Amino acid sequence: MSSATRPRRAADLRHMVGNTPLLSIRCRYRGQTRTVYAKAEHMNITGSIKDRMALHILRNAYREGRIRPGDTVVEATSGNTGISFAAIGRALGHPVVIFMPDWMSVERVALIRSFGARIVPVSREEGGFLGSIAKTEEYARQQNHVFLPRQFSNTANVDAHSQATGPEILGQLQANGLSPDAFVAGVGTGGTVMGVGEHLRTHCPNVRLHPVEPAESPTLSTGCKVGHHRIQGVSDEFIPAILDLACLDEVIAVHDGDAILMAQKLACELGLAVGISSGANFLAALMVQERMGGDAVVATVFADDNKKYLSTDLLREEPVRDGYLSPNVELDGFEAFRRVCATCFATDEGE
Repeated sequence: MSSATRPRRAADLRHMVGNTPLLSIRCRYRGQTRTVYAKAEHMNITGSIKDRMALHILRNAYREGRIRPGDTVVEATSGNTGISFAAIGRALGHPVVIFMPDWMSVERVALIRSFGARIVPVSREEGGFLGSIAKTEEYARQQNHVFLPRQFSNTANVDAHSQATGPEILGQLQANGLSPDAFVAGVGTGGTVMGVGEHLRTHCPNVRLHPVEPAESPTLSTGCKVGHHRIQGVSDEFIPAILDLACLDEVIAVHDGDAILMAQKLACELGLAVGISSGANFLAALMVQERMGGDAVVATVFADDNKKYLSTDLLREEPVRDGYLSPNVELDGFEAFRRVCATCFATDEGE
């Protein structure tokens, strides 16, 4: 693939990433009728919201001359970002190497390999998530022609959501006569909650922005790695550099078992094949709505699909424990708000 072809291919991929439907999900929660608005990010090209960030970072790198033909894309990830960079990187003709903790689901590993990327597993003894990041930097020092996306510190990660995801959510709500009162999202890198939040607060200054974390591993609340959890893709043992908690509202904690039960309900009762973090986001949205009032417009994201978790507890019987919210949720149905105009949020001038 020629150097001139790559930017055009990247622009073409934009039509396969983002501009997802916004789902208006009706339910009864503790006897009261509720509606939660969830962006269907599991409909992206590889089935996750990370496609937005991966494509945006690579396109920025082309524009700024920081990546060249033949460069190897090397990233540390808990899975979804690796899948996104593997698919999009290979579509653009780049070799891809992924460093990731060795306890991620077998589906995530298989998907990355299916796109032709090389995986370097990192054990807990080698540092887990932080060790994976350190190893990418070491790899770049030892090898030539390496591009490091650095998703946890790259502000282009935030820009991907402030320039697209946020405008889409606001546009879809406003097209249906609604204005957001709150936005909630689980934190992996923090790019989603920071980027969407930046755009929403520009237009709706009073909107509340709540990061979500597992109750079993409250990294955001404690500032360090605590405990273990089963919501892959969030709470990756540290607070990312691009996440500014001072700009956000209260952290919402959701039990991983409750998130699993909610994701199971969304799939079995509504046919929405979403991952565990999506169950957590849905419950967090209900928690925020409970505090703000049943009519509050609370938006969130369904960050990925369930196909990456078929070997995990998502497909096993999960016990109901005291304090879980999902048993009190009766799903009633959903409406898909249509996608926004494809040209409304284009940032492709000159391409």
